[in-house]
Formats: sequence, structure tokens, C-alpha cells
Amino acid sequence: MPSKIRFHLDENVSNAIADGLRRRGIDVTTTPEQKLISASDEEQLEFSLAEDRVIFTQDTDFLRLHQIGMNHAGIVYCSQGSRSIGNIIRSLILIWEWLEPEEMRGRVEFI
Repeated sequence: MPSKIRFHLDENVSNAIADGLRRRGIDVTTTPEQKLISASDEEQLEFSLAEDRVIFTQDTDFLRLHQIGMNHAGIVYCSQGSRSIGNIIRSLILIWEWLEPEEMRGRVEFI
């Protein structure tokens, strides 16, 4: 099990966020890169869980899946348009620096 959080960014997230995290040495996958564009939200969470990746999303459907008890490696949520790309990157870096992957399992963090 990795000692640092690895992220997966869903299709609603700007590629600039992935680029900013990668420049800081953070392991990130994205929905387009993984050829998951047509995949359901459930499939996205299953992929993230299988890969032990915390999903970052701006889609409230993932919050609903959490509420109904779907198993996941962690969800970080930010409502669309509420923060700048730089602010989102800084928030994700803080989560990466302070939390272990096992601490995020089944948990939602709001930024």
C-alpha cells in the first residue's frame, strides 16, 4: 500500500489541476487518460478503489454514492466555480501532505 495519497481526477476537473499536482511530484491519473470518459460514476469509484486512488471531483453525484454506502478510497469534493485552480491545487497538496491513504478510505473531504 502506498504511503502517500494518489489522486484520480474525474472528467469535470481541469487538466491544469493534474498538471499542477504532477509538477509537485504527486501521482495523478485523469478520466480521459484512463479512457473512462463514458464510464459511470460508479465505475469511476470502482477504478479509484482498485487503484487505491482518492478521487477529486466537482460532481455532486459522487457525494450521493458516498451517502448510499458505496465503497471508495476517498473523495475530495469542491463545488464547481467556488475556488480558483491555484486554490484547489494548494488544498489537494495539503491533503496529500497531511493525510495517509488509509485515513481517506471511505471519507469525503470538502474544499
